[in-house]
Amino acid sequence: MRPAARLQSAIELLDAILVAAKEGGASADQLAKTFFAERRYAGSKDRRAVRELAWKAIRRFGEAPATARSAFVALADEDEEIALLFDGSDYGPAAIAPDELRAQGGPLPAWILPHFSSLIDESERLSLLDRAPFDIRVNALKGTREEVARQLPEAEMLEQSPFALRLPAGFPADNHPLFGAGLVEVQDLGSQLIVDACAVAAGMTVLDLCAGAGGKTLGLAAAMQNTGKLIASDTNRNRLQKLQPRQIRAGASCIQTKLLDPGHEIVMLSELSGACDLVLIDAPCSGSGTWRRNPETRWRLNSKRLDRVRAEQEKLLNIGAEMVAPGGHLVYAVCSIIADEGREQVANFLDTHPKWRAVYPSIGAGSADGVGVLLTPNHDGSDGFFFARLMKL
Repeated sequence: MRPAARLQSAIELLDAILVAAKEGGASADQLAKTFFAERRYAGSKDRRAVRELAWKAIRRFGEAPATARSAFVALADEDEEIALLFDGSDYGPAAIAPDELRAQGGPLPAWILPHFSSLIDESERLSLLDRAPFDIRVNALKGTREEVARQLPEAEMLEQSPFALRLPAGFPADNHPLFGAGLVEVQDLGSQLIVDACAVAAGMTVLDLCAGAGGKTLGLAAAMQNTGKLIASDTNRNRLQKLQPRQIRAGASCIQTKLLDPGHEIVMLSELSGACDLVLIDAPCSGSGTWRRNPETRWRLNSKRLDRVRAEQEKLLNIGAEMVAPGGHLVYAVCSIIADEGREQVANFLDTHPKWRAVYPSIGAGSADGVGVLLTPNHDGSDGFFFARLMKL
């Protein structure tokens, strides 16, 4: 493909991403896979160039552009190389008219900025759209970090967490024997630090209330040395089903899964009421802490959706609190840097639950945000997370 044809393909891909963001459709990554599957004439270099162009536009505009072309026309004003590709050639985009529509705004949605934690300064805002690193967690049930590092000379040991390694971007993880053998799992440093904050031990009764595909569940199983009772629950069958093959590969035999019906969680978990040493709530959220991995999700977030997830978080905190034994702990976490989902959500919980108090977790990273911890890309090299450890008196 000629460079101009690559730009035209990027415009077409970005238009599909814009429609999906508006209508709640497939993710940008999934759309890109489908897009290229339907264009088998595009070689690997072409696919990489088209994707890089599309993601350049996605990262540049915090508000969804009216059209993909308007985004690239605006980029052309900033980048002469892109401007030259609007040459009107066969399979390329038409030349830019002087009065043509141009996308406006900065890289973050203006409406959300007042909602950020007060710890998010300009450098942190800029880091939200950097390229994310590639982190893995060593499975302590099958080996040590030192043993794995010897087989991965490219890996950097991360001092913030005892089982974390960082690999170069684009590392071919899927085909590496260490992954197939269950010795490592792909997991951002921030997620590993949340498992560390849980401070679970062998023999405990632990509930991972929003387990999803079970990344943190597997970390908990390793920390529990595969002993005790670990329940992974979720209301999404498809997500929860992804845990089983991962569990088998990791050798995590202490995990039990439980599919919950929305609205009936407390009844379905009644056998755990007041019996858990630790409940982890990795709650649904805005996802603002992971924008560098999924930048198009900025276009899906609005005030109504933020209100919905905040209500869901409050409900989950109340459910989780019911399951904790006296003297036990609850760890609440969101991959968000929005104060209403983190610091304020926990403050409201403590205001309405006098038999609970915060216990600041002992971990190797983060900044105090209220009674919890905020992890950020610039300060900690992880995705953005808020989490808090609470104790039932």
